[in-house]
Amino acid sequence: MKVLGFYSELWPSSPEATSSIRSFVAGAPQPNESEIASYLRSGHVLFASMGVVDDVLGSGEDIMGGGSLFTDGEWVWRGDLWFYVSRHHVVLPDDFQAKAESLGYVVPSVEQERLMVLADEVQTLRSGKRK
Repeated sequence: MKVLGFYSELWPSSPEATSSIRSFVAGAPQPNESEIASYLRSGHVLFASMGVVDDVLGSGEDIMGGGSLFTDGEWVWRGDLWFYVSRHHVVLPDDFQAKAESLGYVVPSVEQERLMVLADEVQTLRSGKRK
């Protein structure tokens, strides 16, 4: 499992989240930014949060379901990551962007067994214990 957007502001309880999201904010929209945001929004749900979260970069906007967790079977990300890509032009890792592009920005189907394994791995990560 690869964690996308492992920023200290979004994963505050994890000692492994050491980078600030501010380090990845670009001054202008990135190529394929809307396609990447769409890909992030269409991931498979691992954990659903019905609440709203504040924009940690200070726009004053709230993001519905921002604490939810999504996956494409390989990467796992928070439900508000699409917002930071769209609104603040947060740049994501090249290998993630290349994967999304290679799939035509369509999240692939993932077998239920794989989703269960990822959910367990996420729970371990959230509890602060890595396997």
